[in-house]
Amino acid sequence: MLAALATSLLLVPHVVGVTVDNGSTPFLGDGLHLTTISPNGDGFRDAARVNFTLTSPGRVSLDVVETDTVKGDPEHGSQQVVRHFPARRLAAGLHTWTWRPAKTIMPRTYVVRLHVAGGTVPARQPVVRVQGIDAGFFEPSYAPGQDATLKVATDAKTLTFQVFAYGGGRFPSARDLRTSGQAMTAPARVDWSSHRDAPASIAVVRPGDWPSGLYFLRITSADGRVGYAPFVVRPKTLGTHRVAVVLATQTWQAYNFADANGDGWGDSWYVSGRTHSVDLTRPFLDFGIPFRFNDWDLTFLTWLQQTGKQVDFLSDQDIDATTGDELARDYDLIVFPGHEEYVTARELDAITRYRDLGGNIAFLAANNMFWHVRIDGPLMSKVATWREQGRPEAALTGAQYIGSNHGAVQKPYTVTGATLAPWLFANTGLQNGSTFGRYGIEIDARGPDSPPGTLVLARIPDLLGPGLTAEMTYYETTAGAKVFDAGAINFAATATTPPVSTLLENLWARLSVP
Repeated sequence: MLAALATSLLLVPHVVGVTVDNGSTPFLGDGLHLTTISPNGDGFRDAARVNFTLTSPGRVSLDVVETDTVKGDPEHGSQQVVRHFPARRLAAGLHTWTWRPAKTIMPRTYVVRLHVAGGTVPARQPVVRVQGIDAGFFEPSYAPGQDATLKVATDAKTLTFQVFAYGGGRFPSARDLRTSGQAMTAPARVDWSSHRDAPASIAVVRPGDWPSGLYFLRITSADGRVGYAPFVVRPKTLGTHRVAVVLATQTWQAYNFADANGDGWGDSWYVSGRTHSVDLTRPFLDFGIPFRFNDWDLTFLTWLQQTGKQVDFLSDQDIDATTGDELARDYDLIVFPGHEEYVTARELDAITRYRDLGGNIAFLAANNMFWHVRIDGPLMSKVATWREQGRPEAALTGAQYIGSNHGAVQKPYTVTGATLAPWLFANTGLQNGSTFGRYGIEIDARGPDSPPGTLVLARIPDLLGPGLTAEMTYYETTAGAKVFDAGAINFAATATTPPVSTLLENLWARLSVP
């Protein structure tokens, strides 16, 4: 009986010794379970080879999987199969399967999953990194006259660098290399042939008298690959304009699902609880455009340009480097157009002090000032929510985060404060009971720590269920500060559309004066 059992076990097919390579030289970081390819048809790293040994004859199939960005355990997260190799009956021994993706495949990492009928495969799965042009600046913002340095990873032989001022409208994708932005530099061609096997750093721009704003470095190669790297040009002197717009650069990176460690999953705590810190210098996935840029920032920046608003652009780190007293001296209004969720203690201190000194603030999203983060060098780590540390966000913003439905249901605002704040609704045609837009995803509402006298200007009733209502709020302080909170994360996504465009004009007129 024992002999029969042993014979039966020997006949069970097992996949062992799984490795992956590109048939050429490895890129820095490649190993037995990670390989880098660039399927551009030049004969160099065009395909991934999956090598494995089958202990006895069996039916084997293979899936190439694009991992999802949902939060959860990477071992059990959702997935999308981008290439399926149907089951084949194979003899015992060494085998190699080759994946040769199309040129149009999205640059990112992919997990390779082998399956054997009635048998087992190793727990560790190989990963293939499809490389485009990955580029990230070492700082989120630069002052005029300061060198801007970034790291670039690609195996292209030559690269062309060009800087564009963001011009509003729909920002180009890798399939559309046109830009409505103004070219700030001439195209500069660089020989990259000595850097085909490892990333390299390069100083590419020295902002001259460029206006403060959001800029993108566009990097292209002769084979059609493209990458973008965003950076902010801050004013040479704070207070050049009396309104500051703070871009949520730390939240951009918290939601950056680029996989730098090569395990096949994005390096973000929104992907896995195993990730405790994120690198603020990483290239952004999706060709270098920050996640949800279209929702949180793009339309408001377009509105600024269409209406001719003159502002100072700042990053989160610029706020961290100043004080509330300096901000109160330099600015009448600070606008947070995007999802200002992750802030350091210095940032929260500075903005709170600014408010306490009478500074005006407009939060045009939701779930702001929520997480306390610590920054050590390039790494940003979560500490705790500010509520848990006795500094609830509602005490500053006027409303607090109450939940999310990830956009499953969105509904209109219903106006409730037309008689309380007639200045906001002037010339909009809105009155109490009027509805406009469709909003949601993440929402705010008043809480026990909202300042006394906080007004509710509009509501999205029961958006997340009975009693879970989004609230657009406004309050004033005895020091003269005026603070607005939109209450829905995607409010600014309709900035160029009436009646929101008029609401913003009214808000701007009210808050941009001392």
